[in-house]
Amino acid sequence: MTPHCIHHLIENGITHTDALALRRIAMQLHRWHERECGSDSGCIERDETTGKCFWLNAYTGNRYPVRDMETPALKRLAKIMKNYPSMRSYIQGDPRGAPLYILRSGDVPEGGDDDAYYNHGIAVYK
Repeated sequence: MTPHCIHHLIENGITHTDALALRRIAMQLHRWHERECGSDSGCIERDETTGKCFWLNAYTGNRYPVRDMETPALKRLAKIMKNYPSMRSYIQGDPRGAPLYILRSGDVPEGGDDDAYYNHGIAVYK
């Protein structure tokens, strides 16, 4: 069964292929945000100097390199959004909600901040 967000994206002018890709990106970002927030066993950290990602083991305190799954997802998102100049994306990093919103013109009032109005956009979720 196709999630409601796919239909909503298509109704707003996004192609079926791009809508599916946006959903995959949202799922990847959601998992990444969960791992950044962490669990009993540890969390993902990004080295501010090098930009490299590490898993911080909560039991031992050791750091292990992990593959950066956020940066490629954001690059794919930017590439897709170039096809829709009247829309923009918003990443919401709290894993308790949708990780990605697509903002249409008019979703954020003139001079408004995306942080305050992102939930007026189209939530892209699992």
